[in-house]
Amino acid sequence: MTDMLNQGLDWLGQMLTKHCSSQIIYRQDQIEVSINAVFAKTDLQLEDEHGISIRSFVWDFLIASAALGFEPQPGDTIVAEDKTFEVMNLSGDGCWRWTGPDRNMYRIHTKQI
Repeated sequence: MTDMLNQGLDWLGQMLTKHCSSQIIYRQDQIEVSINAVFAKTDLQLEDEHGISIRSFVWDFLIASAALGFEPQPGDTIVAEDKTFEVMNLSGDGCWRWTGPDRNMYRIHTKQI
């Protein structure tokens, strides 16, 4: 049964990239990669020093780790739809996390610059 579930997850990941992604340019230092990514967002709720809740969000990009070929780092940039986004750390969680149990897609946190 586990193999069937893993095969289903792989297939869903492929369909997500194939049908729901857009072409982006990912830049890290001197490396520039043209790759497909799925746009997403992460909602945040933070409290300031007065206890007032602040709601916000960050733009995320879902990118297959094998296709990118290296680990995202804070300060990297992504160009998508004529907008530039900077990879950033998110509340002590780092600048990316795995998406899904198969750990083959990065969820990269960014801010538009």
